[in-house]
Amino acid sequence: MAKDKMVDRVATLMSEPKMIRNIGIVAHIDHGKTTLSDNLLAGAGMLSKELAGNACWTDSDEEEQARGITIDSANVSMVHEYNGQEYLINLIDTPGHVDFGGDVTRAMRAVDGAVVVIDAVEGTMPQTETVLRQALKEHVKPVLFINKVDRLINELQVDGQEMQIRLGKLIDHVNKLIKGMNEERYKAGWKVDAAEGTVAFGSALYNWAISVPMMQKTGVSFQQIYDYNKSEDPNSIRELADKCPLHEVLNDMVIRFLPSPLEAQEGRISAIWHGDKTSPIYKSMINADPKADLAFMVTDITMDPHAGEVATGRLFSGSLERGMEVFVSGTSRKNRIQQVGVFMGPKRLEVEKIPAGNIAAVTGLRDAIVGSTVTTLEGMEPFESITHASEPVVTVAVEAKHMKDLPKLVDVLRQVAKEDPTLKITLDEETGEHLMAGMGELHLEVIAHRIERDKGVEITTTPPIVVYRETIRGSAGPVEGKSPNRHNRFYVEIEPLEEGVRDLIKAGEISMRMPEVERREKLMEAGLDKDEAKGIVDIFESNVYIDMTKGIQHLNETMELILEGFHEVMKGGPLSKEPCMGVKVKLMDAKLHEDAVHRGPAQVIPASRQGIQAAMLMADDTLLEPYQKVFIQVPQDQMGGATKEIQGRRGIIINMIAEGDMTIIESRAPVSELFGFAGDIRSATEGRAMWSTEFAGFDTLPANMTAEIVCGIRERKGLKKELPQASDYLSM
Repeated sequence: MAKDKMVDRVATLMSEPKMIRNIGIVAHIDHGKTTLSDNLLAGAGMLSKELAGNACWTDSDEEEQARGITIDSANVSMVHEYNGQEYLINLIDTPGHVDFGGDVTRAMRAVDGAVVVIDAVEGTMPQTETVLRQALKEHVKPVLFINKVDRLINELQVDGQEMQIRLGKLIDHVNKLIKGMNEERYKAGWKVDAAEGTVAFGSALYNWAISVPMMQKTGVSFQQIYDYNKSEDPNSIRELADKCPLHEVLNDMVIRFLPSPLEAQEGRISAIWHGDKTSPIYKSMINADPKADLAFMVTDITMDPHAGEVATGRLFSGSLERGMEVFVSGTSRKNRIQQVGVFMGPKRLEVEKIPAGNIAAVTGLRDAIVGSTVTTLEGMEPFESITHASEPVVTVAVEAKHMKDLPKLVDVLRQVAKEDPTLKITLDEETGEHLMAGMGELHLEVIAHRIERDKGVEITTTPPIVVYRETIRGSAGPVEGKSPNRHNRFYVEIEPLEEGVRDLIKAGEISMRMPEVERREKLMEAGLDKDEAKGIVDIFESNVYIDMTKGIQHLNETMELILEGFHEVMKGGPLSKEPCMGVKVKLMDAKLHEDAVHRGPAQVIPASRQGIQAAMLMADDTLLEPYQKVFIQVPQDQMGGATKEIQGRRGIIINMIAEGDMTIIESRAPVSELFGFAGDIRSATEGRAMWSTEFAGFDTLPANMTAEIVCGIRERKGLKKELPQASDYLSM
């Protein structure tokens, strides 16, 4: 079928929300997502069947093809016929590598359903768990596809009976995960069940799949599947693929069991939007009303060499048309939409108009960033911001090879940070360094390569360094911070923030945008006392500022400057200028000058800042280092090499499970010790270990290493090498 004909069919179906399915394909790396996406495209007639499985059509970037992994999410719209009716499926193929997990989080905001792919031999892996958790948090319903069943039969030589037992165990494990993550949804029918049809089995490489509804339709039994795969005749697998084509089984399952935007939006809007439930915009979003005000959430930004920035996202209400003037949350001027279209893998096809319930690509939104709410309704409460599961923990300094490229480099870095919000770019004005922090070595390597290839700027990067976090172990105060003119004084107390509160901030369940009463109740439940919960004036990452004062004149108009000082310290603590986490600052008292001239930014910001810096050093300021969980699959005879490799890197082994002749080692180790791990584990196990990592939070740095590491960081940043004392900040 010609592409043009496909575009006409897509455009027709767009305006019928009950005929639309927005889905994401999620899994651990190398479990077969992209091969599966190829098959679905071939089934829709957009790719030849011979190429499917090897074309990796959604991996359109040359870096993705060279490395054989997905780096960016790819969007495709296609049409599938089910029970004599045509349906529109908007599919997003997501990456599985932990370094690109941010892409999965963002894709989950755009879709209503997810196809979770699992390798029949390897089972659920750490990243499978992470993506499942992200899906459930965003109210996205899962169905299951167990891939590579042919490996079970031919590599592990299991018989028909054993095959069914193994597949059953995999399904049970996924259900256990769903139940553990969200029991309420599990009970509401979100468990996956082969008998019902929400699980399919197959091989994306050989284009066949089977599910219980398909067995009833074709009469092919499990035993026959086993026989087809065991057969010596090379045509038998082709015959199976003709009888039970993968795209039919999977798309039927998606259409039958995953919700349309009309069914999904009510639950999803409650989960991601905290505005007034009686307002007209809420009603139009839950009904996916194409004639109402526009509510569009940007989940991805890419650069098109011809059209400029392309913002992709989910349209919950209203219709997108070119020439429309819209508001972007967080900015004051209006943006004008230039083109609207849908993605077909790497190509973007323009259409006249896109109604609610679709995934759309728009140009002309200059002010939008990932997570922006785009609307025609002035003052609309924006959607909840997208929170990522892991944080940037590895940094490289970037320099332009040629001086003439310097101005261009700054623009390019800003552009890259806009396209990928999991990347943190810092332009350090004191040292003149451009720092780029990301999820891991591979993440930064790929970005650096793209800056050279796509943006045409030659750069050099330093070897990767770890980003630590500063925190406090004790409490201190009240400590006085004086302004340079001695007329303004702030008295602050400081202590570690309660663990429960920190977790809630991290999960995005508490923010300054929430209604105050609701926030106060949640904070008190998490262990904050009533006065503190009432007095919170700012949350910056995982640190809070609380105003405990009563009736101080002019404090309200000065508060913004006080918080400016708080932000400066939280971005770079007094010990080593690393970001702070888990710090609670309480303003106990303040003396302010009567005259506004004498309490301007040049007076208040330093006073606020120095009080907090001195208090942190008095409260046993220390460093936290990032950790990663490391999962290693290794043959038993090579196990010693693998465990030695982890233990030699300050790693701890948490668990070991034997499966057949393989051992699965679960461990955690500091990120700083894992550089170069790939090469070392290969040589330690004769190249027979498979391994993967996931972010495991922060832990206190061993006391005997703190001084050395702090001095190293201070030297690198051009600060005085001696460790700072509280008096350095108080005497100023």
